[in-house]
Amino acid sequence: MTIDQVREAYARRAAEYVEVVGRIDHADEADRRAILAWAQGTGGPILDVGCGPGQWTNLLHGAGLDVEGIDPVEAFLEDARARYPAARFRIGCAEDLGVPDGSLGGVLAWFSLIHTDPAAIDVALAALARSLRVSGSLAIGFFDGPAREPFDHAVVTAFYWSVEALTEVVERAGMTVTDARTRHHPPARPQGLLLARRSI
Repeated sequence: MTIDQVREAYARRAAEYVEVVGRIDHADEADRRAILAWAQGTGGPILDVGCGPGQWTNLLHGAGLDVEGIDPVEAFLEDARARYPAARFRIGCAEDLGVPDGSLGGVLAWFSLIHTDPAAIDVALAALARSLRVSGSLAIGFFDGPAREPFDHAVVTAFYWSVEALTEVVERAGMTVTDARTRHHPPARPQGLLLARRSI
């Protein structure tokens, strides 16, 4: 699954995606609390990688945090800029963040690595780690399940990760996992949140 394939798949269904999950009130309240608590402890600046239509970027901006959203899908960014004109958005992706190494206090990758082929995830995680200053923090949202197993996501093929397997690849990128949690509220797929700090 290439970046271009993922971008094109989301571009074709951008309006539908925004309608179904593109508002912050679509997110679980526990997730909103957890991400806000994480973000407020980063010391900023924060990059929301794969921000989609910008609801998480706007939530953090509204909390007074220094945050910018990036996404490879221009249709998402157009929607985000229209609905959240006070927040900042631009084209970008995990593999091409467009920020200097060591410049960020936090990176939010909220379900934005789920389509990354497990064989290529080291490249994305290394880029995220390089962007963080030492002790900078990463928050990853993921689908919890048999590690690296593909499944038919509503938009394009995605991959499950277990906490153990995701911890392994995150720590291989030079970060230390500080927290990981999972939850399952049927009929939704099991989900997880993993937090890590750059250690080197």
